This record gives sequence, structure tokens and C-alpha cells, in this order.
Amino acid sequence: MKVLVLGAGATGGYFGGRLLEAGRDVSFLVRKKRASQLRTHGLALRSPQGTARLTPHVLTENSLQETFDLIVLSCKAYDLESAMTAIAPAIGPYTAILPLLNGLRHYEALDARFGARRVLGGLCSIAVTMAEDGAIEHLSPMHVLRFGERDGSDSARIAALTTLFTEINADAKPSPDILQALWEKWVMLASLAGMTCLMRASVGDIVAAPEGKALMLQFLHECSEVAKAYGHPPRPAVLEGTQNMLTEAGSRFTASMLRDLESGGRVEADHVLGDMITRGAAQNISTPLLRIAYTHLKAYEARQARTNSARSEAQRAAAAA
Repeated sequence: MKVLVLGAGATGGYFGGRLLEAGRDVSFLVRKKRASQLRTHGLALRSPQGTARLTPHVLTENSLQETFDLIVLSCKAYDLESAMTAIAPAIGPYTAILPLLNGLRHYEALDARFGARRVLGGLCSIAVTMAEDGAIEHLSPMHVLRFGERDGSDSARIAALTTLFTEINADAKPSPDILQALWEKWVMLASLAGMTCLMRASVGDIVAAPEGKALMLQFLHECSEVAKAYGHPPRPAVLEGTQNMLTEAGSRFTASMLRDLESGGRVEADHVLGDMITRGAAQNISTPLLRIAYTHLKAYEARQARTNSARSEAQRAAAAA
């Protein structure tokens, strides 16, 4: 099976790297700067599950001239439009697309662009970032990837993907109900991202504060009620595990969105929180904490846009002087 991984950043670099490490036929579609870095230094994985330095097959948009059996889409939600344009030349008659984005909003865009039959359900759970030297830094032992047909059916391509991921250095396997798993992850992530970004603090710091634990559980309840309205309430064992994780005393756990926010980067406010609010409103579900957290993130985006605009204007003025 020929695999194309869009990007070699944190998530795509990690799981694509594990496939490459296992001898699979993997190519990485990346921007020119990242392509030069990978060709010069290779793809480095630094992980508690095992380090590796690999020599990847690297493509850029102007060198993409073949089709692939599987495309792993691991971009940020705000880059989805450009990502779809980038992978379009790689789509053949039987190409499957495995998105690893957060939430569910991206499926509408992918279905409209490429057809629902091509698009699998997929998710990953991993704490990973890209270091300044371009290496992939895996921050904890967890490296979970799940995939499946969105209608829950068995299929030849899911069997082929199961074989593809067998014996690689990651917990990658099919899910019999990928939509349920997607909703459960979204509920957890929206709660974690919403609260850690709103409070600018880790789970442990939040629950140590007065009313912190109660607010965290209220946030989780709001998200769970939205999932329930769409037929996918978190299963009891999953909900219990999520509650425990989000209320663990002393935990340093934060969402990657908080790291993006604190570094002045872009955030997936619309995809992770905004879409949850929209779906809740369509079912007359009240989500006051979600709305506060979303407004906080949108205010951050507005401030960043204003600051960047002022900086650009100053640079233009300096160049013209």
C-alpha cells in the first residue's frame, strides 16, 4: 500500500515516521522549507517509546505526480482548504483519505470535495510537538491511532489498513464504531482545551482553585449533552475516565491549544469549540461555559490579527522610509 502523509509536523511526522520505521511505502508531502530540512537532516523521532532517525521520501506540491492508496491528513483545521488543494493530484480511483483532525467539522468539507466514500473516520491521541531543530518530540508514552468506516461496516480497505499498521511502534488499530470514538474524543478535547485555555492553567492548577473542579465538570457536562443530542453520549466507562483525567489533582496536563495560544500561534477555536456550540444551539442545548471559552479564544484571535496588521504596517513604513 502506497501511503502519502500530508505534512511532517508533530502528528504526521510521528505516525508517518513509525510507518517508515516499519518499512512501509511512505512519502511525505511538505512545504519547501520543511522538505529542505528533512533532506538535510532526516526525520528524527524523540520518544519514550523509542527514538529513531529516518530518511523519508519527500515531495512538494510541484513534484507530486503520482496517486496513492492512502492519504493521511494530519493538518490543523485552519489549513484544511489548502491541504485539500495540495492532495488533490494524489487522488486516484481507489484512494482512501484518513483524516486525523480534531472534531467533526472537517468531514463536511472533505465529503464535498472528494466524495464521502473516500473519507474514512480517523483519530489519534498523542502529546507531541515539533522541536526547533525539526525533530518530533513525543511528550508521553501514549500514541494511539484509530480508524474505521464511518458507517461502522467492515471493508476490504479497513482490513488493508489493519495490515498496514500491524506491528508498527504505535497503538494503531481499527475501531468498530469510529463515529462514537470521534464524539468521545471531541467531548474530552473541547472540555480540556476550553478550560485550560480559559484559565491559562493545567488541569491540576484548575482543580486546585476554588470552584475549579466544579467548573471543569460543568464544562464536560455541556459537551456531553451535545454529544447525547446527536446519538453519541460518552459511554459510562469513557466518561468516568475522562472525568478522572480532567480532575486529577496535581496533573500538569494541558491541551496543545493552550501551548499554541501561549506561543502566539493560531488556534482551532471554530473547529473544536465553535462547532460544538453551533451543534448544541441546533438542539436547544445551553452551553454557557463553552460560549465564554470560545469568546475568549476569538478575542485572542482578534488581538493577534490587530497586532500582526500593525506590525506589517510598521514594516512597510520602515521599508518605504
